[in-house]
Amino acid sequence: MAQAQINITGDSAMSNQEGERRPLDFFGFSTDHKVIGIQYLVTSFIFYLIGGFMAGIVRTELATPDPDLVDPEMYNSLFTVHGTIMIFLWIVPAGAGFANYLIPLMIGARDMAFPKLNAVAFWLIPPGGLLLLASFLIEAPQAGWTSYPPLSLVTGKVGEEIWILSILLLGTSSILGAVNFSVTIFKMRIPTMGLNDMPLMCWAMIAASALILLSTPVLAAALILLSFDLLAGTNFFNPSGGGDPVVYQHLFWFYSHPAVYIMILPFFGLISDILPVHARKPIFGYQAIAYSSLAISFLGLIVWAHHMFTSGTPGWLRMFFMITTMIIAVPTGIKVFGWLATIWGGKLRLNSAMLFAMGFIATFVIGGVTGIMVASVPFDIHVHDTYFIVAHFHYVLFGGAVFGIFAGIYHWFPKMTGRMMNENWGIVHFVLTLIGANMTFMPMHILGLQGMPRRVAMYDPRFTELNVVCTIGTYILAVSTFPFIINAVWSWLKGPKAPGNPWEALTLEWMTSSPPPIENFHTTPVLRTGPYDYGMKKTLSIRARLKEMASSVPPRNKETGIRVSEAQSSSLLGDIQDSDSDNHP
Repeated sequence: MAQAQINITGDSAMSNQEGERRPLDFFGFSTDHKVIGIQYLVTSFIFYLIGGFMAGIVRTELATPDPDLVDPEMYNSLFTVHGTIMIFLWIVPAGAGFANYLIPLMIGARDMAFPKLNAVAFWLIPPGGLLLLASFLIEAPQAGWTSYPPLSLVTGKVGEEIWILSILLLGTSSILGAVNFSVTIFKMRIPTMGLNDMPLMCWAMIAASALILLSTPVLAAALILLSFDLLAGTNFFNPSGGGDPVVYQHLFWFYSHPAVYIMILPFFGLISDILPVHARKPIFGYQAIAYSSLAISFLGLIVWAHHMFTSGTPGWLRMFFMITTMIIAVPTGIKVFGWLATIWGGKLRLNSAMLFAMGFIATFVIGGVTGIMVASVPFDIHVHDTYFIVAHFHYVLFGGAVFGIFAGIYHWFPKMTGRMMNENWGIVHFVLTLIGANMTFMPMHILGLQGMPRRVAMYDPRFTELNVVCTIGTYILAVSTFPFIINAVWSWLKGPKAPGNPWEALTLEWMTSSPPPIENFHTTPVLRTGPYDYGMKKTLSIRARLKEMASSVPPRNKETGIRVSEAQSSSLLGDIQDSDSDNHP
C-alpha cells in the first residue's frame, strides 16, 4: 500500500469557514455529497425513532400474555411496519449516508460521479417512508415485512399495495446509489491510489453495491407480480388459482438474505477504519479483510433458501444451502479475526467511537454464532418461526448495524460538523445501549428454545417472566437514545471546535478541514503512506520531516511551528523526495 496525506496549511480558519453551510442547505435539493450524506443520516435516524416507538408498543403488548394494549390486527400492522422501517428506512439509508459522505473524501474526489442522481436517490426515501406511515390512516399492511402470500393476498389489498409501492421507491433509491458508489470508486480515485491503497470502507461498498445491483431487481419483480395478483386477479402466487407461493419465497429471499449483507457490509467497512485509528496499530490483514467482503458478496447470493427449510425444500437442496450458509461464516470470521488482532496489543483509546466499535464486534459475534446454529437443517426446523430467530437477526442487525452506526457517528461527527461530541455522554449512551440490547434480545433465545412462536400478540403464560425482562430492556434502549440526541444536537450547535484531524488518522478524509470545503480539497492529494500505517517507520519518518519543516516556520499565535495533528493533504509531499529505503508494501 502506498498512501499518504500530508500538507501544511497555514490558514485552517479560512478552510473551516469555506466548509460552513447554512442550516437551510440541509433541507433542500443539494448535489454536494456531504450535504446528501448528512441528509441520509438525519432522515434515517428520524425513522429509527419512529420504528423504535413501534417496537416499544409491540414489547409493551408482549409484557402480558393477553392482547390488552392493542388489538391483534393493529399488533400485526405495528410489527410489519416496524420491521420494514428498520431495514429499508434506517439501516440501509444510514449505510448509504456514511458512504455518501466518506467515499469521495476517502478517494480524493471532489464529489460523487453523478451528483444529481445522488440527490434523486436520497429524495426517493422521504416519500417512500411517508407513504408507508400514511398507511395507518387508511389500511396498514399486516402480512409482516416478508409479505408472504397467500397471507398478503387476504389481509387487505390497500395496505399491501401501499407497502409494495413504498418498497419499490426505496429499492430504486438503493439501485441508484449502488451505481453511483461503484462508478465513483472505480473511476474517480486520485491517480496515485490503486485498489489496494483504498480504505476498507471502499472495498465494503464495492461488495454491497454489487449485491444491490444483482438482487434488488429480483425483489422488485416479485413485488410487481404480487401486485398483479392483488389488483388484476392473476395467480402467480395465489394457490387457490394454481399459483405457487413458494416461488415468491424464492424470489423474495434471493434479495432479502443478501439484504442482510447489504445492511452490514458498510458497517464492516466503518469498523475496519475506526479500530486502527483508536488502537494506533495497522489493520491486521488488509487484503484478507478487503477480499473477504467480495467473498461475502458472492456467497450471499447462494444461501437464500436456508430461510425455506420448512417450505418443502428437497433434502439434497437443503444440504446445499446448509453447506453454503456455513461457508459464508468463513469470510466473516476472517474479518472478526483481523479486528481482534488489530486491537490486540494496541494503545487503545476507549472513547465513544472505540467502545461502540468493540460493542459491535461482541454483539455481532453472538448473532454470527447463532447463525451457524440455524444453518443446520435439524436445528433450524426446531426453532423455525420462534423467538430464537428474532433473537438471532436482532443480534446481527442491531448488534451489528446499529452499534456500527453509532461508532461511525462518534468517529466522524467532528469531520461532518466541525464540532467535538461530549465523551461522557457518549459513554453513558454506550453503556445504556449495551445493557438494553442484551437485556432485550438475549432472553429471546431461551423463549425460542422453549417454543414461543414469533409474530403473535397472545402466548402461553409460562413465557411471561422472560417477556417482561425483554420489555424492560426495550425501555432501557429507548432511554439510551436521549443522551445521544442531546449530545448530538448540543455538540453540533455549541460543542468545542474540532481540528481538521482530531484523531491523528491517516485516511484522506481527515486531511482536509472540518467540515471540508465545498469541493473537499484545495489541491489534489498526494499519497505516500498507507491508510493504516500507524507506527510504521516510513510514516514516522514523514512526521519527523514535518516537524523539522514546521520548526522553520515563523511563530504563529504564540506557538512555534505547526502541530503534526494539523497537517493536511495537498501536493506538498510531491516536492519531498522519499529517501527511505523501507517502502511499506
